[in-house]
Amino acid sequence: MHMLKILKRLIALVAVAAVAIKGVFSFLSWIEKQEELDGNIWSEDEEFEEVQ
Repeated sequence: MHMLKILKRLIALVAVAAVAIKGVFSFLSWIEKQEELDGNIWSEDEEFEEVQ
Protein backbone atom coordinates (compact mmCIF):
# COMPACT_ATOMS: atom_id res chain seq x y z
CA MET A 1 0.00 0.00 0.00
CA HIS A 2 2.83 2.38 0.85
CA MET A 3 4.49 1.64 -2.49
CA LEU A 4 1.42 2.90 -4.38
CA LYS A 5 1.41 6.14 -2.36
CA ILE A 6 5.11 6.72 -3.10
CA LEU A 7 4.55 5.98 -6.79
CA LYS A 8 1.68 8.49 -7.00
CA ARG A 9 3.80 11.16 -5.31
CA LEU A 10 6.68 10.50 -7.70
CA ILE A 11 4.38 10.80 -10.72
CA ALA A 12 2.94 14.05 -9.33
CA LEU A 13 6.45 15.40 -8.70
CA VAL A 14 7.55 14.58 -12.26
CA ALA A 15 4.39 16.20 -13.68
CA VAL A 16 4.91 19.39 -11.64
CA ALA A 17 8.59 19.51 -12.63
CA ALA A 18 7.68 19.07 -16.32
CA VAL A 19 5.17 21.93 -16.16
CA ALA A 20 7.69 24.15 -14.36
CA ILE A 21 10.42 23.42 -16.93
CA LYS A 22 7.99 24.05 -19.79
CA GLY A 23 7.06 27.38 -18.20
CA VAL A 24 10.71 28.41 -17.88
CA PHE A 25 11.38 27.58 -21.54
CA SER A 26 8.30 29.50 -22.69
CA PHE A 27 9.41 32.50 -20.63
CA LEU A 28 12.92 32.36 -22.11
CA SER A 29 11.59 32.16 -25.66
CA TRP A 30 9.27 35.12 -24.88
CA ILE A 31 12.30 37.14 -23.70
CA GLU A 32 14.13 36.30 -26.94
CA LYS A 33 11.13 37.51 -28.97
CA GLN A 34 11.11 40.76 -26.99
CA GLU A 35 14.83 41.27 -27.70
CA GLU A 36 14.22 40.69 -31.43
CA LEU A 37 11.97 43.76 -31.41
CA ASP A 38 15.20 45.78 -30.95
CA GLY A 39 13.78 47.67 -28.00
CA ASN A 40 11.45 49.73 -30.17
CA ILE A 41 9.05 50.02 -27.24
CA TRP A 42 11.72 51.59 -25.02
CA SER A 43 12.94 54.06 -27.65
CA GLU A 44 9.37 55.23 -28.24
CA ASP A 45 8.96 55.85 -24.50
CA GLU A 46 12.20 57.88 -24.39
CA GLU A 47 11.17 59.95 -27.41
CA PHE A 48 7.79 60.60 -25.78
CA GLU A 49 9.48 61.85 -22.61
CA GLU A 50 11.77 64.18 -24.63
CA VAL A 51 8.75 65.76 -26.34
CA GLN A 52 7.15 66.71 -23.03
